[in-house]
Amino acid sequence: MEAVLRLFFRKEGIYYLKSFLFALQHLTRLPAPRMPFDEVSCGRATVFFPVAGALLGAIMAAVVWAAGPYLSLQLQASLLIFILVVLTGGIHLDGFMDSIDGLFSGRPREKKLEIMRDSRVGAFGVIGAICLLLLKFNLFAGIPNPVLIKLLIVVPTLSRWNMSFAVVVFPYARREGLGTIYKKYSGIKELIWATIFAAVVAGIVLGIYGAILMVLGAVFTYLTGRKITKELGGLTGDIYGFINELSEVILLLAAYPLLKIVSVVSL
Repeated sequence: MEAVLRLFFRKEGIYYLKSFLFALQHLTRLPAPRMPFDEVSCGRATVFFPVAGALLGAIMAAVVWAAGPYLSLQLQASLLIFILVVLTGGIHLDGFMDSIDGLFSGRPREKKLEIMRDSRVGAFGVIGAICLLLLKFNLFAGIPNPVLIKLLIVVPTLSRWNMSFAVVVFPYARREGLGTIYKKYSGIKELIWATIFAAVVAGIVLGIYGAILMVLGAVFTYLTGRKITKELGGLTGDIYGFINELSEVILLLAAYPLLKIVSVVSL
């Protein structure tokens, strides 16, 4: 059986199938077959980061569509946050808290990286997480369901694409870790395919407004990645989670002025 699997996974297309499964395993807790570790396929998984985001978003959108009419806005918002944490295993939130602890520590570069590596969460991380979740709660509760359903598909897709963008554009700050594998095997080709998928989802679901959100997310990611690279000499896996979490909030916030420009019906 093992020999058959080796033969099966030789072809380039099958490598990308494995990359898709690695993306699901690393970014979500969705059920996926466990594959033997393959450095190349794992490194190329950034191609499918937006796909993983779209799957998460589709699940949350389905919950709002099915249960939204029977729930209060507050309960619905709480449920969405709970589902997102469960479906991701809180991995991005953990990276966000570690990043806050390190970036706001006021310490030298090496000490910041050491703080971010520490599994314990400090006061800055806890405060940051509380503020982040409060923002998400109010954003989910304040957007009308017809628009929220579409945003729930687009925003997780674009926030995971922002991680792919960050991996390719910016150096990795450490000499070891999963991020080194992403950085080694993800290049322009992988970013192009990830961009095409994210753009198609955003365009189909939100039209020109999806394109606006994608550009906004790219600008935010570039400026954030550039600033952090100056501080740390590059990005880390925690920073990727930090970018994802903040991207979701930025994109949801951007929906508010968009709602004033376009009616719910036209969206």
